[in-house]
Amino acid sequence: MSAENPPKMPPPLPGSADATNEFEDLSGVDTRRHANPYDALIEACQNDPTLIGARYATHRTTRNSQQKAKLLSPEFSGLAIDLILQRMENPIIEPGYSDPRHCLVFWARPTPQILALAGEVQEKLLRIAPKIWLMPAQRMHLTALEITHSLADPEIHRIIAALGPEAIAKMTDYTCAHRARLYKPMVSYDSSALALSFLPTIGSVLSEDGTPNTTSNFTYHHLRRDLFNIASATGVGVDSRYVVPSSHITLARFLVQEDHDTPEKMKAFIEGIEAINAWLEAKFWPVDGEDRALEWVVGEKKGLDCREGQLWYGGGNTVRLGKGF
Repeated sequence: MSAENPPKMPPPLPGSADATNEFEDLSGVDTRRHANPYDALIEACQNDPTLIGARYATHRTTRNSQQKAKLLSPEFSGLAIDLILQRMENPIIEPGYSDPRHCLVFWARPTPQILALAGEVQEKLLRIAPKIWLMPAQRMHLTALEITHSLADPEIHRIIAALGPEAIAKMTDYTCAHRARLYKPMVSYDSSALALSFLPTIGSVLSEDGTPNTTSNFTYHHLRRDLFNIASATGVGVDSRYVVPSSHITLARFLVQEDHDTPEKMKAFIEGIEAINAWLEAKFWPVDGEDRALEWVVGEKKGLDCREGQLWYGGGNTVRLGKGF
């Protein structure tokens, strides 16, 4: 079996929260006709950063609306508890349990400013759901590209070898000269997790002399497209779980039902999230004539982190960390 087409492992545990999650593109773009799925949205938006950002906004607001309706529905049967994380956090359930899913990804690490905001949002979430599991700050990440997931460790190392050090170096350093900007933070949620999501806006590509190319329409979505192209050029298949227009940092997951086991509790929980989002918009979103927008330039301080191993919850090992700026 070639490294480009490694065998999939069977589901490690029935009922795994991510195994039941649906990653539906709600932006109105069909990616199926493109060898590189990220080209679809760029083509649909005529390479216009404003339109690309609008599609990301459509996706996340539509998804939040769908999830709200689902969670408040009389037919809702309960949260998607992460049984694997539950066992890892509470070894008494199954002593010696180890997550068998190994992955290979390229992560963007949040800047100190973004980490501070994520921590503040987590504190607010704890007030409305005290029993949620919080992602530790040192594990927070934005997945720029997922090469593969849920494989055995030897298969991951075969793929790393197939990618090769030259491509890995190019990908992890790519943000030095290709600077994607994210802004407008919002809490996104579903029945398994909560995340801090962002929208892409126009960034920049640096010329050889280090000056910004003022005609560049580069966005975070272009970054994802380019990373996909670099990886694919090595012959490695890119087997991402999702290519939907989303840029998010996971903040929390659900391990118990107690915080949400009545319609009244769930209603209060959703209202709490909406209050947090109103606060985020009022304090951190741009307003004409006011300079109070919070922005994240991907690659600032640290380049991309090529990461392998058991990293569904922010763990794993760094293969190479790219250069920051």
